[in-house]
Amino acid sequence: MNSVWIVDDDASIRWVLEKALIRENISCELFSAVDDVLAALEKNQPNVLVSDIRMPGDSGLVLLEKIKRQYPQLPVIIMTAFSDLDSAVSSFQKGAFDYLPKPFDIASAVELISRVMGEYTKPDIKESSAQASMGNLLGNAGKMQEIYRVIGRLSKSATTVLVNGETGTGKELVARALHQHSPRSERPFIALNMAAIPRDLLESELFGHERGAFTGAQISRKGRFEQADGGTLFLDEIGDMPFELQTRLLRVLSEGKFYRVGGVTPINVNVRVIAATHQNLEDRVKTNQFREDLFHRINVIRIKIPPLRERIEDLPCLAEFFLDKFSKKLGFEKKTLSVECIKVMKEFRFPGNVRQLENFCHWFTVMAPGNTITVNDLPDEIKFPDSQVAAEDDNSLKLDTDLNGSKNEFWTTVLSEEVKKNLEGQAIVPDNYYNQLLESFERTVFSEALRATKGRRIACAKVLNVGRNTVTKKIQDLDLPF
Repeated sequence: MNSVWIVDDDASIRWVLEKALIRENISCELFSAVDDVLAALEKNQPNVLVSDIRMPGDSGLVLLEKIKRQYPQLPVIIMTAFSDLDSAVSSFQKGAFDYLPKPFDIASAVELISRVMGEYTKPDIKESSAQASMGNLLGNAGKMQEIYRVIGRLSKSATTVLVNGETGTGKELVARALHQHSPRSERPFIALNMAAIPRDLLESELFGHERGAFTGAQISRKGRFEQADGGTLFLDEIGDMPFELQTRLLRVLSEGKFYRVGGVTPINVNVRVIAATHQNLEDRVKTNQFREDLFHRINVIRIKIPPLRERIEDLPCLAEFFLDKFSKKLGFEKKTLSVECIKVMKEFRFPGNVRQLENFCHWFTVMAPGNTITVNDLPDEIKFPDSQVAAEDDNSLKLDTDLNGSKNEFWTTVLSEEVKKNLEGQAIVPDNYYNQLLESFERTVFSEALRATKGRRIACAKVLNVGRNTVTKKIQDLDLPF
């Protein structure tokens, strides 16, 4: 038997998938309702079942739940146009093999189905007894869908996670979602910003101290590790952690025990660590500012949060959420953004990301005179984006918009000055200096070309006059967020 069952009330989706699978010599059976599938399963089972979530009658999640009780080895792929964090998590918790948000790339969908048919064997997965709330983690952009998918896959795990993202992108929200959708959800979630604690107090904050350990330590105090025992410890801006404390953190992660400052009795803890940073830790490892062994310890699963400018299609739903939040909090009537206002705001680059949008919505709620926010109500920094300094990655230069090379003079001058500055007065040139420069150059060129082509690899390859495989390889080698 070499067959796939497609369950969707949308005839066009069934037709497209059927034609694509037939071209790959994969037979299909099509269903428009859950009841028909359940009846057919009593007589025969496919290799893979692909189901929509929302359909008339029973939902795809109900179908998934019943299949996992009666046919636990049958792999199920869930697809939906109503993609959010709860849907993704619920799908994985109920035993889905994967989660496919609509609209999807047909070739990728067929590749996924083929892979499942060839290699997948899955034990029965019991349904989770409870669902955590989605909280403030919102968005339907493709890159957010990938984050939901990762959170869903990790919902049964206590794996260490590293969250990367620019300031204001919502790293703590992702960390909270990972905690809420984990077996530790009933235990504490403790957050600590490493950059906000004075260097000489950070050790005590992390590990606690005994009475008399230092001047002012009049009582014993639990540190954040003890407070988070059984739950999750979120270490924000871990790239700012003092080098000498990194050794202690590594030991705790390796052994699960530590000593309070001034203590002689080891304390055992069971803590899941989620770390976050806006910095490039690989670069900090190269410059001996971050321990390589600690980096590999925390970099088990990495989640990259896109900046708002790379998921700008989520702006309307985010703004609606914040406007509703502040109207209730401040006692104002809820305000809405006009269509023209949304268009103008989408042209703004939001260097402060989602946090900046939240602040704007706070300002709108208080300052906008009417209930509908117009272009005239926008602050000047949004209305006149040409005066805005573009927000880019800290470790890259902004390329000139002319990718054909007619305006190369500026960046070559900057590069020349950078090399002179770094090499001046150095008796020995670092062995990897050229490779560092080359990597920075390639990272900048490919990042900006991908942004200009909205992440389309074929278009990027055409602009740069390179092969598509080259673009794909550079995305992988340079760990680009595309």
